[in-house]
Amino acid sequence: MSARNRRLARHLAWPLTTTDINECLGPHMTHVRDLQFLTGHGSATIVLGAQWVAPLSRTYGRGIHPDSVGISIDVHPVDATARAAARAVLRTRALPQLHAWVTRALAADETWRLTPHRHYWRLTDGHLTHGDEE
Repeated sequence: MSARNRRLARHLAWPLTTTDINECLGPHMTHVRDLQFLTGHGSATIVLGAQWVAPLSRTYGRGIHPDSVGISIDVHPVDATARAAARAVLRTRALPQLHAWVTRALAADETWRLTPHRHYWRLTDGHLTHGDEE
């Protein structure tokens, strides 16, 4: 996204680009229904999130539109001064893990696919952790 069109405060930056995600996922990118670059102050230590959107009914018998079912990815902003370090860690470690998570999600059985799932990558003092959250 060009600097002219950014919606981030000057002290924040996204550690990844659309190109990074596209290169990571390759042909699996067709299963990504939503790729968002979040604009808030960030969510503490979360830098990347992936979600499986299940075809569940959310409101009194109305289901989720079929175009929404699938994978959603969120890139969270980081402090602009830490962008380069965060980017290096995410490209070398988190993106291969994201690819593996997406591959497993697409190959999962029906029971797994009928339930919403979230997976987050957190970066704290240069240390990357990740895990599923309900």
